[in-house]
Amino acid sequence: MNLVKQLGQFPDEKRKEYFSTLPNYLDGKFQNILPTPALLEGESMTKALLQSLCKVENTSPKAELPYVVTDLKNLDPKENVLLWFGHSSYFIQVDGKTFLIDPVFSGNASPMPGSIKAFQGADYYKPEHMPAIDFLLISHDHWDHLDYKTVQALKNKVGKVICGLGTAQHFEYWGWDPHQLIEKNWWESVDIAEGFKITLTPSRHFSGRLLNRNISLWTSFVLKTPSMNLFLGGDSGYGNHFTEIGRQYGPFDFAVMESGQYNEKWPYIHTLPEQLIRELQELKAKNFIPVHNSKFKLAQHPWYEPLELAARHAEENNIPITLPKIGEKVDLKQLGNSTWNKWWKEYM
Repeated sequence: MNLVKQLGQFPDEKRKEYFSTLPNYLDGKFQNILPTPALLEGESMTKALLQSLCKVENTSPKAELPYVVTDLKNLDPKENVLLWFGHSSYFIQVDGKTFLIDPVFSGNASPMPGSIKAFQGADYYKPEHMPAIDFLLISHDHWDHLDYKTVQALKNKVGKVICGLGTAQHFEYWGWDPHQLIEKNWWESVDIAEGFKITLTPSRHFSGRLLNRNISLWTSFVLKTPSMNLFLGGDSGYGNHFTEIGRQYGPFDFAVMESGQYNEKWPYIHTLPEQLIRELQELKAKNFIPVHNSKFKLAQHPWYEPLELAARHAEENNIPITLPKIGEKVDLKQLGNSTWNKWWKEYM
């Protein structure tokens, strides 16, 4: 398959002209709210790459991970459920509408030859398992969140795509109807159906599918439905945006939180385990699921550590946590009554 095609396309002149009028766009690039270097001060990319070659125990599971086979095409339309597919891919059916977020079902974290493969058991779900999707949400255009093979296979199942500014250019280049595409800036909202509103909210991260960074926007989402208020977090380091999102849109019934692929050498672009509880408190989230883990080895921590530490910190701070296996139904209306086994302990 043509790698150039999979790269996508840079924003066109019309888009860039509009972007240049925005407060979070400067010198041809989108900007984080806070200064956000890719690496900790004093670190170099060469040093970080060399250290990534050092052997660390248990960065990948020793056995196939467990998963639950759920027939998504025959869900009761009245069910309000979330199903997580590993890493940051998940499906939500709530109040009769369906949402698919950052689906990566191609088996790899990128299309580059020899790139990182999904853990065994973490790659059961494929595009053919998906039902009709009312709204496809893309948090940013990194390979492990926007996968060309996956979205192209889903093309005829998707109603609308909602993404940050510039990301829609990729979809147009790949032949999607521009009328399907909704791209917005942070703090902008769109009424998507009766009683449903999606607001794009900041995250502290970056974008780019090869060497050109930040020419499209990275985002989190607030999903307000007739009966629920959900925070769908993209990749993000800790920052003051969590307080502002909580102030404007909280409290949240449920939050999907990045928890994984972190490193002390890049503390600004991914959440460190000890920061997660503070983010939840500032968001005013009543319950949460930790994602961005258990599918790809993108950092040098044990594969199970994000789940282990998220569970421990949640318990210590009396914050309810949701810990399903891949493909296991989460009943969004029974969050307080659900109990979860620490399934990863059998695979540590």
